[in-house]
Amino acid sequence: MKDLIDYLVKQLIEEEHHEIVVLEDEKNIEYKVYVDKEHIAKVIGKAGKTSKAIRTLVKACANGRDKNVSVYIEER
Repeated sequence: MKDLIDYLVKQLIEEEHHEIVVLEDEKNIEYKVYVDKEHIAKVIGKAGKTSKAIRTLVKACANGRDKNVSVYIEER
């Protein structure tokens, strides 16, 4: 799943401008995408449409797993 998120974000910005951190517990997996301030607008998109599309793809891939999957995009 981390590879999918990394691939999608790399299509928008260069690799050195983002970092993905995975937080996992018994019921949840959280992917936090930290993006440089000057590039965060590209990842979020107009009215949040790009970030919503990333979340939708990740949730579709995680369908059928026992854990809830969340993606957060934050500025670093």
